[in-house]
Amino acid sequence: MSDAFTVLWTKNTCRALRQAGREGERPPVAFSGTHQSLPAWSGARVGDEVYALNVDRCEVFVVSRMRVVDLERGDCCGAAPESWRDPGFPGHLEWSALGAGGCGATAVHVDATPVRFDLPIPGERLGELTWRNQRGRVRGLKYVVDGRLERFVSLQGFYRLTPESAGELAALVGP
Repeated sequence: MSDAFTVLWTKNTCRALRQAGREGERPPVAFSGTHQSLPAWSGARVGDEVYALNVDRCEVFVVSRMRVVDLERGDCCGAAPESWRDPGFPGHLEWSALGAGGCGATAVHVDATPVRFDLPIPGERLGELTWRNQRGRVRGLKYVVDGRLERFVSLQGFYRLTPESAGELAALVGP
């Protein structure tokens, strides 16, 4: 059985995607890292879904749904860097805003929906979203006030959704 996760794409990431003209395009790759500046996609396996979220003016948006296809560096990634000056993934330069230059970045190949910035999670549903850790403990989203997310700290990272919340996001994104 596959799992579903969320990952927060920051304002800077989304701004870079907009400036590069990536809105409406399907990312073929995302990046996992070993440093807190780039969330580690730990626990993700082939077939899992990852919902990229962004917070703008206290609203939470689903930017893309990505299904993990491969967790290995492929030929499409280009040659591995020979020095720290070389790009880490020259084959994916157009998607480098997703973290290609992050500390210890690794490629995660995905089949994704087009990047969009106009799909908010309804405010009344924010307080109902839940995540579970590997020990089975369930938590909700903190700092939701009147359907608005006042602080996004509880979204920072890479977190496993409960099946119910995964279903809610899947229904929101559609086929």
